[in-house]
Amino acid sequence: MELKNPLPTVFPVRFLLAAGVASQLLVGAYAQAAETVLFGEQDREGLALPAERQAVHPITSPYYNEDSFITSDVRAWYVRHSFPGNSPIDGGSATVYAVQVRAALTESLQLVAYKDGFVNFNSGLIDDSGMNDLAAGLKWAFLQNWETDTHAAVGIGYELGIGDEEVLQGDDEVRLWGSVNKGFDRLHLGANVNFTTPVGSEDALGDSDRLSWHLHADYHVNETFSPVVEINGYSTLNEGNNVAVPFSGVDVANLGGGEGEDVVTAGLGFEVRTPNLGALRLAYESPLTDKEDLLGYRWTASIVFGF
Repeated sequence: MELKNPLPTVFPVRFLLAAGVASQLLVGAYAQAAETVLFGEQDREGLALPAERQAVHPITSPYYNEDSFITSDVRAWYVRHSFPGNSPIDGGSATVYAVQVRAALTESLQLVAYKDGFVNFNSGLIDDSGMNDLAAGLKWAFLQNWETDTHAAVGIGYELGIGDEEVLQGDDEVRLWGSVNKGFDRLHLGANVNFTTPVGSEDALGDSDRLSWHLHADYHVNETFSPVVEINGYSTLNEGNNVAVPFSGVDVANLGGGEGEDVVTAGLGFEVRTPNLGALRLAYESPLTDKEDLLGYRWTASIVFGF
């Protein structure tokens, strides 16, 4: 599909290249370090796990799908999101380029910078490009039992609404989440739930309290390959106090409406691990419910560099 404005196709490439260089510099700077935490000492029992017991990090719904592990890594993301033809923004697609950074402050506390980047909309209603909001938070892994592969964590984050309203950004939000992970030798399961609420002034298109939940499963086939299955659910708990549009925006944006009209999606993907390039991941996601909202189908690709 030919874009109406050629500029957005140039800037994201430069953004992604710059992010990749920054990621490599970060990895190089920390690759020689003996510890993987910034303060204190890492529990070596956790790091010495056999490869088949190490879970794959979530792939789909990257803003919300958080596991219970304390790691230090950089994750570069590419998301190609297609809107349904009968959606309120009249079909088309959005492309997102972003980088997440996670830093283990201690063996149980992690800094998570989970939202940033650039988005290009090319739909019947929106044909524009701009920056996403910025969001970061802290995760506390209060349960880390490596003998039974049982882990649990809670977190709190804040989204600063400094993104461009032309691409459905600009919401200040507080996010609370909890997660649990359980390993069964080569099989790894995970679950995560998020509550987000707007703060400050309300958006012109509406905003609301929202709930999302996420299920994850991966299987370690060998040192190189793991298939991944994920289920994501999005619910609007209320429609806010102002005029709201009749759809919620799932994880694309907080647009207020859609109370009682849940959206559930399924993602099927895989991870390929390489000695030099880190973990390469790809997933295809589509709705399971008749209610599609703003999600027709989505391709998500990412690279994880651990340090």
